[in-house]
Amino acid sequence: MGGGPNRRRILAGAGACALLAAFAEEMLAASSAAAQEAPAPPVDETFAADHVRKLAEELAAREFVKPRVELPEPFNALTAEQYRDIRFRPESSVWRGEGLGYEVALLPVGWLYDIPVDIWIVEQGKARSLKADSANFAIGPSIQNAPAAAPFAFSGFRMSGAFATAEALNEFVSFQGASYFKAVGRNQPYGLSARGLAINTARPGGEEFPVFRAFWIEKPEAHATDVTIHALLDSESITGAYRFDVRPGAATEILVNAMLYPRRSLQHVGIAPLTTMYFHGPGQGRIEHDYRPAVHNSEGLAVVNGHGERLWRPLSNPKMLQTSAFVDKGLKGFGFVQRDRSFAGYEDLDARYELRPSAWIEPLASWGDGYVELIEIPISEEIHDNIVAYWKPSSGLEAGKKYNYAYRLTWGGDIPAVWSGAWVVKTQVGAGRSADTTLFVVDFAGPAIKEPREAPVADLAITSGQTLNLSIERHPDIDGYRVKFELNAGGTELVELRLGLKLAGQLISESWLYRWTKP
Repeated sequence: MGGGPNRRRILAGAGACALLAAFAEEMLAASSAAAQEAPAPPVDETFAADHVRKLAEELAAREFVKPRVELPEPFNALTAEQYRDIRFRPESSVWRGEGLGYEVALLPVGWLYDIPVDIWIVEQGKARSLKADSANFAIGPSIQNAPAAAPFAFSGFRMSGAFATAEALNEFVSFQGASYFKAVGRNQPYGLSARGLAINTARPGGEEFPVFRAFWIEKPEAHATDVTIHALLDSESITGAYRFDVRPGAATEILVNAMLYPRRSLQHVGIAPLTTMYFHGPGQGRIEHDYRPAVHNSEGLAVVNGHGERLWRPLSNPKMLQTSAFVDKGLKGFGFVQRDRSFAGYEDLDARYELRPSAWIEPLASWGDGYVELIEIPISEEIHDNIVAYWKPSSGLEAGKKYNYAYRLTWGGDIPAVWSGAWVVKTQVGAGRSADTTLFVVDFAGPAIKEPREAPVADLAITSGQTLNLSIERHPDIDGYRVKFELNAGGTELVELRLGLKLAGQLISESWLYRWTKP
């Protein structure tokens, strides 16, 4: 982009064969190219519906070569301050002034974002490549004597649009870093992220991070309800062709279609991975001396399994890495949810955690047997994402075959599916009446218990130890019920707990799941 290895050639040409022929040449030339070289002219190519799939399928037949661009100092080692000093010029936004209701702003390579990506704009069957240079970016004073070709490459992009007719344009989706992307609904700040694919997460040998190495953004009709983005995923073990149909709104909806082509057989692949942050909260008070009652992007993992049962697992910031598996067949949906929407629940004027989005994954066809895996990693600062969840198929992916996964990803206030039952409003944990007990307080609300003819029964089960003083009482402030009990772990290191509300022997609430570990 603008100099160094001409990465544009990698994705140029009308077909995948041209791409692959250029691919080997590009990598051989990369080591001797310099980022200061004059940029090549823009390249146009024909773009068809199956364009990215052909690229991914043929790329899978070759060895992986990590995208890179050689940069001069200081661009090869930018500090956070210097990176922030590279500012995209708003007047250079794609489609600025065209009255489409959408604009694209580009993000420079550098600092943590060292993987260059190619970005193409598709219009009437033709794709036009974009160029990263000083015509599109302003370089601030922390970087002296920047050449005209700076910042040399893109690391991603963000898109703005109108959440409703006649609204001003606001940012609603961003793609940057490996295969990460994130979105928001109306009046929400960014919070948790999604990824294209997770490979070998929390497994021996280390995690493999696929990257989106190129994007094709289709030009929408004026004031279209959605915009389409295509992406080429690549890594040591797999390639993929992704299509994202993004519809901004009160809740922003992304229809994701992923076609995967493994280079080698993979045993541990995470489909539709989500990543979030949980530092502390009333359901797990491991962090002390923070004036804020809670600090997290997401409060819990919600799952609707193939039997229609709804699970709620409060998140934690554990002392040691821990994993949980929710075995299923015919998964209906899962996601990270921020339930407490009160400012008083967080007391943070800067972060505004109460406004951050929830994200919900809904398969558009059966994903068969497998499990939702939850991974929780200890952190000592809230700047780190430490929680991951994804769907793990029961069988691995075989080399030489292709696999398709399609799902709806909704970013908004809560789980989008309407339900007439009861859900967990809040989980609180504290000291019990004696030194060897822990007190649990779990609040439920929802249509099933708003005006009940009789009080529900609290159904509680644990894997070890014993529970004491189980009670359920009306909670008038939420038109629901509060369940309280104490746990004596009996000297064990870990206890799994399960709680639900029943009427006439039938479960009418989410199943509250909690993993207690010895402090």
